[in-house]
Amino acid sequence: MAETKERIIMFPFTAQGHIIPFLALALHIEKKTRGSYAMTFVNPTKNIMNLKSSLPPSSSIHLLEIPFDSSSHGQLPPGAENCDALPYHLVPHLLQASASLKPVFKELITEQIKVDNGRRPLCIIGDIFFGWTASVARELGIFHVVFSGAGAFGLACYYSLWTNLPRLKFAGDDEFTLPDFQEASKIRRTQLPLSMVEADGTDSWSVFQNSNLPEWVNSDGILFNSPEEFDRIGTLYFKRKLGLSVWSIGPICLPEQSRPRAGKEDGIVSPELCKKWLDQKPVKSVLYILFGSINTISAAQMSQLAMALEFSGKNFIWVVRPPTGFDINSDFNAEKWLPEGFSERMSESGRGLLVQKWAPQVEILSHPSVSAFLSHCGWNSVIESLSRGVPLLGWPMAGEQFFNVKFLMEELGVCVEVARGNTCEVKQEDIAEKIKVVMDEREKGKDTRRKAEKMKETIMAATKNEDGWRGSSVKAMDAFLEAALTRKVVENGLQFN
Repeated sequence: MAETKERIIMFPFTAQGHIIPFLALALHIEKKTRGSYAMTFVNPTKNIMNLKSSLPPSSSIHLLEIPFDSSSHGQLPPGAENCDALPYHLVPHLLQASASLKPVFKELITEQIKVDNGRRPLCIIGDIFFGWTASVARELGIFHVVFSGAGAFGLACYYSLWTNLPRLKFAGDDEFTLPDFQEASKIRRTQLPLSMVEADGTDSWSVFQNSNLPEWVNSDGILFNSPEEFDRIGTLYFKRKLGLSVWSIGPICLPEQSRPRAGKEDGIVSPELCKKWLDQKPVKSVLYILFGSINTISAAQMSQLAMALEFSGKNFIWVVRPPTGFDINSDFNAEKWLPEGFSERMSESGRGLLVQKWAPQVEILSHPSVSAFLSHCGWNSVIESLSRGVPLLGWPMAGEQFFNVKFLMEELGVCVEVARGNTCEVKQEDIAEKIKVVMDEREKGKDTRRKAEKMKETIMAATKNEDGWRGSSVKAMDAFLEAALTRKVVENGLQFN
């Protein structure tokens, strides 16, 4: 009789920026251990349907549906199972509604234990927004870790601010220091997302985080999708603050062909078209622009960015989406939202490739013609860029992205900040100047690119597992799995061989 595999259950928040690193982790564990674990991936029905086409034919990852009816939760529209289809102001409502899944999730795990003949899962890997999964795991006697798709420094700032708001007082553009994370140095009010600026303890984000973050202490540890070598400041914060084990296992990136792209069938550009376009450009001459899966800039900012691109004279690929105030998933109206004749001029000159909704990001960043990435600096984009030695131009939009930019600029020196948020005023001259700073042969640009290349080498060393070399991220993954196995052996009253 075949030996029953230890089961690992994974449950990410229902957003592409969370699902992608979780899926990457599931596939990584499956490949690394040659299928030694039974991997179960939990999500609402629509997301599971979308994920089916993302798994390689050889994968044995089990996709498990969890029922969720958004229409029974106040302001959420029917069928809202993924926040990528929601306006940003409804995201905290989806987060609060997701907490209603706690009893359903517990029942689902209990049923899985029955299916596995009474054998409890080895581990539950929960999302940073699903702190309650740690309580479920503790009730059932299962090892639990929080997996953060965000970097440790950015998340440390984010965690510290939410646990200290609204008691933390700041005014105007005054700088302030986080009382329990002074290593982050000074933070300015303009570096805070609007949700934090407006937080008064009764707002929807505060209500959610006040119930979510305290649950983390019920976990057994935290996994970070970054290498220990350049994210140590943040990991030390969580070790000290929560007294939990921290494993820096990344970066783990999802292959382009495995990326779920629900709702993006129209208006996409093929990898072949992008490669053909890039092949015609000189080495290190192209700027890639994307603000993530749920972010967009204002119409005024979009116009200024377009004029800056034209003024800079640089080649670019820009993934365009409707500006704030419009449905981000609708078709992009270039005549309405871009300067008159801009699209035609860029197409005729061959300098610009405008792409609607989606582009093969990993393949673009891997191309030798790409020089820099103008990004919202969500952590998935950051690690995909640095893994290929591509420096960043930061334009953070929400969440911990503002602190990611701070970290990338002040600690790593691989980023130049362009703007903050989708409400700030920007001018084409300033944007164009910062593009030139990173892409031209100025000392600042050369230094930024040199440091980005150094980060690529650091990442390669951390993730290397060959010729007798085990990088820090490889060792951290082994340590995490060993900790889960050790816990189970001890609780079962067994002895080591």
